[in-house]
Amino acid sequence: MSGLIRIFAWVLALGLAALPVVAVLNGWMAPDRWPIRHLQVTAEYQRVSAEQIRSVVAAQVGRGYFDTDPARIHAALAGLPWVESVQVRKRWPDQIDVVLVEYRAVAHWGQERLISAQGQLFTTPGAAELQGLPQLDGPDDRIEEVMAFHDSAQQQLAGIGLSLKGVRLSQRGSWSLQLGNGASIVVGRTALPQARLGRLVRVLPQLLEGERRPFERIDLRYTNGFAIAWGEPGVGNRESGMEKVSPSMTRTLDFAPTPIAASQPAFTNPDSRLPIPGPSTS
Repeated sequence: MSGLIRIFAWVLALGLAALPVVAVLNGWMAPDRWPIRHLQVTAEYQRVSAEQIRSVVAAQVGRGYFDTDPARIHAALAGLPWVESVQVRKRWPDQIDVVLVEYRAVAHWGQERLISAQGQLFTTPGAAELQGLPQLDGPDDRIEEVMAFHDSAQQQLAGIGLSLKGVRLSQRGSWSLQLGNGASIVVGRTALPQARLGRLVRVLPQLLEGERRPFERIDLRYTNGFAIAWGEPGVGNRESGMEKVSPSMTRTLDFAPTPIAASQPAFTNPDSRLPIPGPSTS
């Protein structure tokens, strides 16, 4: 019985070894055999369109299944603007599967770059023209700290009816804020910018009550107070002078920083089959 098993094993091994030779001789593995006819894509289609994906894949598909290199398709798709990651694989006998994830921008960083929901810096054409994103800036190795302070400051200022447009951390470690109304707040160099901003948030509504002049600049770089530069009533934001706030009006609170919410983008488009043109015969 064991002898029959050994014979069967040898026959099976010889058959498997001979199969590639038979396949080549019969043209089963020829470059133009088993042409790719289908493209299945899982993507969001927010910044990258289905037509872009189809066009890129069609340009990289070979004459057949064995002539198509997934690595070439991967490189071409990864080079598209807004593509964060991509996976490509072939499925027998005539299909390419693509899973594509786009960057989701949450803020500007400096003049040319964007910050993704994962806290990654990336560039893309037209990044500077994107509207509705906060403007952040600072040393690249402190990006998480800047994002955390932005989120905390946004919550603090929203509590008194002010909107935050941007946060900047200078190379020397000095914090400053730009508000939606064009005014600025100089927080200065401190390990706890949230706490220093907190003392302003506690008293500013009282200072603005009944005040007809808009404030244009607030300087928090004082041990026991802060200074306000007022503008002319109804004339916009022109600085007219500094008014020192009494130390008795300052209060300090410590706010724990919380980062901007970052989550993996959910696919809004389920698996979809997109026909692609066959290889050119010219």
